Amino acid sequence: MSIRVAVTGAGGPSAVSFMKTVAPRGVELFAGDIDPYAAGLYLVPPDRRWILHRGADPRFADDLLARCVDAKIDVLVPTVDFELLPIAHRRDEFEAKGIRLILSPATTFERCLDKWNLVSVCREVCPVPHTVVVDREFSLAPDAPPMLIKPRRGAGARGVRLVQSADDLANVPRDESYVAQEFLPGTEYSVDVLCDARGSVLAVVPRSRLKIDSGIAVAGRTVRNDTLAGYAAAVATRLGVTFVANVQFREDATGTPKLLDVNARFPGTMPLTVMAGIDMPSLALDLVLGKAVDAAALSYREVALVRTWQDHLVETSEIAELERRARDLGPA
Repeated sequence: MSIRVAVTGAGGPSAVSFMKTVAPRGVELFAGDIDPYAAGLYLVPPDRRWILHRGADPRFADDLLARCVDAKIDVLVPTVDFELLPIAHRRDEFEAKGIRLILSPATTFERCLDKWNLVSVCREVCPVPHTVVVDREFSLAPDAPPMLIKPRRGAGARGVRLVQSADDLANVPRDESYVAQEFLPGTEYSVDVLCDARGSVLAVVPRSRLKIDSGIAVAGRTVRNDTLAGYAAAVATRLGVTFVANVQFREDATGTPKLLDVNARFPGTMPLTVMAGIDMPSLALDLVLGKAVDAAALSYREVALVRTWQDHLVETSEIAELERRARDLGPA
C-alpha cells in the first residue's frame, strides 16, 4: 500500500523538486498552494489539488489539518517559509492524527527565520558577517564599508538593498525590523544537510551557486569542501534541525565563508544534490517513516546542473476549477 504525502507551496521550486523526486516511488502525492496557477498543482490528479490559506492567516493550520485528516495523509511536507512555524507549533495535533511531519521543531524556526537571531545563535560555531539591528541609534560613518540592509524576517532578496552612505538610509525603517549586514563580495555556496529525526547529521553536500535568478540558483555544481561541510553540520546541530536544511554561505574579501541564511526545509535546487548521488527527499521520507538509511546512499560526486524550462499542458477546465476554489476560499 502506497503512502499519501501532502506538499505545500506547490508553486515553488522546493515543492516541485520534492514531488518529482519521490513520485517514482509510487507515492500518492497531494499538492497545496494559495495560487490556482501554481505549477505543482498540475503535477497531481485534480482531486488531489488544494487551494490553501496563506501561512499567516489564522485559518491556515486548522484548514490544513482538516484537509490532511480527510485525505488520510501519512506525511506532510511544508515548503513555504511563512508556513513552517505555524505548522511546527501544531505538530502534536498533526501527529495525534497519524500525520508525520518532515519538519524541524518550532525552536529551530524561531532561531533561523530571524536574521538577527540566526547570527546571534550561530556565531559560536561558524564565521558570521558583522550584523547590527537598524534602530534609531544606527548610523553609517563616512568611511564605512558598504553594507546590506535586509528585513530581519523574509525570504529571498525581497527588501534587500546595498547602502554606501548615510543618504542611502533615508527610507529605511528604524523600528528594529531590519538589520545591516557586512557586504560579502565572494563566491556564494549552498550546503544541503540531511539529519535524522533526532537531529544527528547524516550527510552534507556543498554546492556553488553559479547563477542566481530572482534569488533561486539556476546553475550550480556540487563541490568537495570540508570547511563548508563542517560549518554547515555545526549550524544544523546548533539550530536543532531535523530531516533537511539548506545552509547558505558567502565568502568575504579574504575568502572566508560566512553564514548568510538557513532554510530549514527542502531547497529549490535539491535536484542537484539528488543527481550527485544523495536522494535527500526519498531518504527524509524513509526517516520520517522510521526506516533505516543505508550508508551507501549517503555519498555523492561532483556534478553540475543548469535548469531549463519545461512546459506542461492542462485543460482550461482544470484552471477554471482551481480559480473557482480560490474565489470560494476568499481573499488570500
